[in-house]
Amino acid sequence: MSHPIYRVQSFEIVAPYTLKIYFDDDTTQTINFQPILAGELYKPLRDLALFNQVQLDPEVQTLVWPNGADFDPETLRNWPKYVEAWKERARQWELTFV
Repeated sequence: MSHPIYRVQSFEIVAPYTLKIYFDDDTTQTINFQPILAGELYKPLRDLALFNQVQLDPEVQTLVWPNGADFDPETLRNWPKYVEAWKERARQWELTFV
């Protein structure tokens, strides 16, 4: 099964840990990432200075951070569909990576 290909066109930091993301299909998502910043890859982004180093990767057109964290643009585009699963995953990571 495949899903549509979305590309992040741009983003802006609108609040701590919160990005407004603009997609190539003229949609936007405003996402507060704080509830899912857990686990080996995403927990370092709790450091707001690191989180704010987010960039748009011009090759794959998604958000990336200096520590290697990133997200599939489709996940970002359809965030309401995935947010609860990401929160549950973060809770599990907190139990695993203490």
